[in-house]
Amino acid sequence: MAKQPHLLVEEGDVNDIALIPGDPGRVDRIAGLCDDSEVVAENREYKVVNATYEGTDLTICSTGIGCPSAAIAVEELHNVGVETVIRVGTTGALQEGIEIGDMIVATGAAKNEGTSKRYESVEYPAVPDYGVLSALVDSAEANDEDVHVGPIASDDAFYAETDEYVEEWEAANILSVEMEAAAVFSLTRRRDMRAGAICTVDGNLVEGTQKGETEDEELPEKAKNNVERAIRITLDAVVELAA
Repeated sequence: MAKQPHLLVEEGDVNDIALIPGDPGRVDRIAGLCDDSEVVAENREYKVVNATYEGTDLTICSTGIGCPSAAIAVEELHNVGVETVIRVGTTGALQEGIEIGDMIVATGAAKNEGTSKRYESVEYPAVPDYGVLSALVDSAEANDEDVHVGPIASDDAFYAETDEYVEEWEAANILSVEMEAAAVFSLTRRRDMRAGAICTVDGNLVEGTQKGETEDEELPEKAKNNVERAIRITLDAVVELAA
């Protein structure tokens, strides 16, 4: 198979399981917690690294911001043999009491985005693979970490999240909103892949806090610190899934 046009990888370049953070900088952070790593390719928002963690080989691939670029990554990873993807991202809470730095494991994602609708109607579910979901929850418990487990929303327009949207999501008991999971879940189901998502809370829209509003950097300090905890949970889940 020819080299993929965006990820610049071909069959044999990557491993069966891939972690897919949005931020290319988080690829390096994940790789730094592994036993060894090697950059495979880097183009646009996509950085691809192979790594080994506790004897398990994995790939780390950034997806950029939003469902369109995440869908490209999933399609091209599928084309070169990846079987499982796990989103390791950040998210804005939609329920009171969910604090900055808390972690959410998604049981499904509302399709408030356009990418998945180019593949299928909105009635089709955007849900993770049960095995991946269970591995993330089991890994959190094994690490004595508390995680919120429940449905999230994926939205295309970061600056169009109005008070009305937030109120509707809150009333529906949606835990948080982010920008990639719905497309990732929908596409992996269609491509007979497995997927899951764990996200660290970087703000609470119901309580009026949003990332970047009060600090000089994108993520609040507590969120930055707890992203590493989410990464460790995910890496341990990878070992369980590969066993």
